[in-house]
Amino acid sequence: MAIVWIPPLIRPLTDGKSQVEVEGENVRAIVDALEARYPGVAARIIDEERIRPGLSVAVDGTVGNKGLREPVGPNSEVHFVPAMTGGS
Repeated sequence: MAIVWIPPLIRPLTDGKSQVEVEGENVRAIVDALEARYPGVAARIIDEERIRPGLSVAVDGTVGNKGLREPVGPNSEVHFVPAMTGGS
């Protein structure tokens, strides 16, 4: 099963857990599995069938460009990370 790292703003929905293990062959399936276990999580991650603006997903340390279709392996690590902004 993939290990999914939960960002702090979503942890109240996962009983405070910072990581959980779920099955899924792509990011969409991972989100669906999270939603089945922790209702309300999908609305915090997905907006109109896309990753929400201001949020990035990294699979095995790489932020891909396939969004919800990004492949996830059985031993992958998936991180939902608030996008960084700012700079000068």
